Amino acid sequence: MTGTEDPGRLLLLDSASMYFRAFFGMPEYAAPDGTNVNAVRGMLDYISRLTEQYRSTDLVCCWDDDWRPQWRVDLIPSYKAHRVVEEVASAPDVEEVPDPLEVQVPILREVLEAFGICVIGAPGYEADDVIGTLATGAGQPVDVVTGDRDLFQLVDDGAAGGAVRILYIGKGVGRHEQVTEQWVRDKYAIEAGQYADFATMRGDASDGLPGVAGVGEKTAATLLQKYADLDGIVAAAADPGSGMASGPRAKINAALDYLAVAPTVVAVARDIDLDRSRTALPSTPADPERLVALVEQWGLETPTNRLLGVLAG
Repeated sequence: MTGTEDPGRLLLLDSASMYFRAFFGMPEYAAPDGTNVNAVRGMLDYISRLTEQYRSTDLVCCWDDDWRPQWRVDLIPSYKAHRVVEEVASAPDVEEVPDPLEVQVPILREVLEAFGICVIGAPGYEADDVIGTLATGAGQPVDVVTGDRDLFQLVDDGAAGGAVRILYIGKGVGRHEQVTEQWVRDKYAIEAGQYADFATMRGDASDGLPGVAGVGEKTAATLLQKYADLDGIVAAAADPGSGMASGPRAKINAALDYLAVAPTVVAVARDIDLDRSRTALPSTPADPERLVALVEQWGLETPTNRLLGVLAG
């Protein structure tokens, strides 16, 4: 690519984070056969809104092929354990998902495929890991849409090819926040590059990560300001002459077993072997006849027409 060519803008969607929000945040909408398709309609509307707002040229719906990878569970057995409804020996465990949402997920996949919108997952990895890999070395500006704070670790204003920022939908897609390096500094008093270590110490009950007992956000930030990273903090806790206060020192030393494995669990993968060749947004549907049939079957006329208009430019 020459220096005069526009690299475009890549939009990476944390798909499950978004369709869960659509399901719980949108009114129920019955398809002709009575099936509730509110999450499908909501997801299509989200794609239309964000693609139009950020003038995205490329988009990937990043998928949880394995929402609870065994390699993470092996390191921290409590990881997402509270969400498991059935353990499966030879496949990913079954996650607790409301039945009316569970039936919509395959419908959404079919509709996205008929549009020709890129969906990427990876065996043994979560959508977060797919996002981390696609955002790293993308060679173009990247916007990541998620309600998961752990992905703040990807924020990079100076990434080659264009900044990586998070469009954080914790308050809803319509009220999302643009997370940049300055946003992270203002919110947490740390650098974005320190966020994974910060999250490791703080813990996250929603993911079954215990954190360091007695260390909250303020203490974690203070330690990172002084010692730069977890390795520096652990080294200081072990060094009587480091000047670390006795309280944090005792808490860090009591959590050494956890701190030895948790950073690997918290860090998103950035090096999965993924096909990046299909990310361009289509201007017309990949399978128009299939799309028409799905629209009629599931009553998706309004969100489909809107998205078709956005894609056509």
